[in-house]
Amino acid sequence: QVQLVESGGGLVQAGGSLGLSCAASGRTSELWAIWAMGWFRQAPGKPREFVAAINRSGGSTSYADSVKGRFTISRDNAKNTLYLLMNSLKAEDTAVYYCAAKLRSDSFRGLYNYWGQGTQVTVSS
Repeated sequence: QVQLVESGGGLVQAGGSLGLSCAASGRTSELWAIWAMGWFRQAPGKPREFVAAINRSGGSTSYADSVKGRFTISRDNAKNTLYLLMNSLKAEDTAVYYCAAKLRSDSFRGLYNYWGQGTQVTVSS
């Protein structure tokens, strides 16, 4: 079973930056089976939404329109770690951010198999 642990959330002023990390652990065979990893977020009273995703090689990424140009997703396969650099943060970026991993190589917005517990990001206006 792959385990995902997020870190780096916190409180930041609007216009500021924040970086999130997600450490993946598990058997080597399970980690190698992961095709893509992504970030999702859920604000109070709203459904969980896709933020960004990246494939295993890092050569392909996808972003929600709301974060395109402000957020950057990356990964370090040697460290089994996923990152999300968030710049020009807005109050509406406030949410619990979740790291996720998927096995099936269909779509970045398809079914994700593993999820982290989430980390709170709060942007003050």
